[in-house]
Amino acid sequence: MRPKIKVWIVFGGGAVKFGDGRAELLELIDRLGSLQRAVTQLGMSYRSAWGYLRELEGVAGFALLERHAGRGPEGGTRLTPRGREFLRRYRTFRRGLDEAVQRRFARTVGRA
Repeated sequence: MRPKIKVWIVFGGGAVKFGDGRAELLELIDRLGSLQRAVTQLGMSYRSAWGYLRELEGVAGFALLERHAGRGPEGGTRLTPRGREFLRRYRTFRRGLDEAVQRRFARTVGRA
């Protein structure tokens, strides 16, 4: 038995949410160098993901992605330095929450 929480960062008055699923999307885009490959791996619609990412960049006020035409090592899509920093901070925030929830759970419910 263990606790599990869902967390979102809300932008634009609640219109745009960012959580673990979108963080995974950004990580895959950066690792694979391709939005298409990332959405295929996650089973998402390219159009939906592209629209979400454009909307997220708009409300966040900075570019998350760099897009370069062509194939090979120079082409594709990757996170901007600011996008990587945003993702790193989100993951740090999330780990801290998970640790705090686990400690509280152990104190309140006990270990199973």
